[in-house]
Amino acid sequence: MGETKIMPHINSGLHHVQIGDVAVTALNDGQFDADIAWVNGIPAAEGEALLRDSFRVLPPRITVSCFLLQTGGKRVLVDAGAGGAFGHVLGHAGERLAALGIAPESIDTVLVTHAHVDHVHGLLNAEGGARYPNAEIVINAAETGFWLNKDVQAQAPESAQEYFGIAQRSLAPYSERLRLIHDGQDVLPGVTAKHLPGHTPDHTGYMIASGDASLLIWGDVVHLPGIQFARPEAAMAFDIDADLGRASRARALDMVASDRLLLAGMHLDFPTFGHVRRSGAAYAFEPQVWAPAATGLYPAG
Repeated sequence: MGETKIMPHINSGLHHVQIGDVAVTALNDGQFDADIAWVNGIPAAEGEALLRDSFRVLPPRITVSCFLLQTGGKRVLVDAGAGGAFGHVLGHAGERLAALGIAPESIDTVLVTHAHVDHVHGLLNAEGGARYPNAEIVINAAETGFWLNKDVQAQAPESAQEYFGIAQRSLAPYSERLRLIHDGQDVLPGVTAKHLPGHTPDHTGYMIASGDASLLIWGDVVHLPGIQFARPEAAMAFDIDADLGRASRARALDMVASDRLLLAGMHLDFPTFGHVRRSGAAYAFEPQVWAPAATGLYPAG
């Protein structure tokens, strides 16, 4: 039998969870075809076998998501998606917000995990201005110190110049509303920055805690869940420091498995929420089991 065709317009691309008093909504920005050649650190044939064994397609596909937090009367995005950078396959986060009746002007804050195109280009509207005109942009200080630094850019290979340019253009309309943060900082009430460098110099996750519930949004710790949970040493070609990224992934996987933390990630299979358990010398991802929490039959969170 051939691959089952899933039409993107029949899926809402929205999924809600409740973390204490914080409503968290996953916003699917789209999905694009990747290449097994982007995976470093394991043989390509092994990566392909892992994808086939988990009923995934070849070439592999990468999901892109971002998140809406509604907390304390504020609306907060974690990343903004790809905007118009990849054509119709990505850039749907704005549509997801519109489906919820949320206007761009009502977004108070955008927490940025890192400044790659699929995370920050969605900050721009079609005219190249601020899509979220009233939002403060929160980003790690060393991340802007890398992407906005012309001296660093001058030393980067030609193939990377476009990514520097996109990061600079995406953040420019918010230059008066950038708040630079550091690892471990409480960036908002109940939201703490978690330093997970390697994919980019200061790639940052965000821990959300409310009451006795918590959620780690870990950004791009994993791009290909069909491969990197089973083989955490597998890196991606666009990791700026692959070894540091492997170390951050090992640390994050150990933490979420040991602490039984609920997690979400920008490139986990939508709707992204789940838990990590140890599986032999590696790990496995267990998607969160859906329950109709609003009915009162099951506890929220």
